[in-house]
Amino acid sequence: MQLHKILYAEDDETLAFLTKDNLEQNRYEVTHCGLGDVCLEAFKKEHFDICILDIMLPKMDGFELATEIRKINADIPIIFLSAKTLKEDRIKGLRLGADDYLVKPFSIEELLLKIEIFLKRSQKNHSTEKSIYTIGKYFFDSKNYVVFNDSEKINLTQRESDLLKLFLDNKNTVLKREQILTSLWGNDDYFMGRSLDVFISRLRKILTDEKGISIENLHGIGFKLSVVE
Repeated sequence: MQLHKILYAEDDETLAFLTKDNLEQNRYEVTHCGLGDVCLEAFKKEHFDICILDIMLPKMDGFELATEIRKINADIPIIFLSAKTLKEDRIKGLRLGADDYLVKPFSIEELLLKIEIFLKRSQKNHSTEKSIYTIGKYFFDSKNYVVFNDSEKINLTQRESDLLKLFLDNKNTVLKREQILTSLWGNDDYFMGRSLDVFISRLRKILTDEKGISIENLHGIGFKLSVVE
């Protein structure tokens, strides 16, 4: 059975050790970071199922960290664990998109229950997410990274599949270049931009014979999947 992966940000080493140990005993895979900026880099490089964040972190506090995580993934559950007890802090955390805010000292049993609830909710949301799309004469299976019809099957890489799904979920809508890069890679640096251009060229080649379907380049802005329906 695949373990759920938790990203855990906490700079108190003793508390972090005890919490991580308890989570691992309950069959979770935990990546712990003591610095906010290190935690963000870990999130960009790996897939996680849920984030548990302290607020008073060195380098980048939990509020800023949650804001950056939400730019990359709008749906991942986030739980704040904090010694900050003011109502204003709790409200700020929830407004940033956190699913819950537990005040230290917290009960490990309550934390485990919250994790279980949010993971179940997240899985339910993903199970209802659209995965089969129609594109002209083709069907696109986003979960299996393939474009196909009765006579042809074209395998895509995961990045190409993620890009095509992003376009289809936002068809006839302009997507800014940095928005696409952040969605796919977590950042918008130059080298990722070059890779994006390669992927778009491949998708254009696949769709080249489809009348009324095109990926438009809006110079200096981004791209749009135009579909005449």
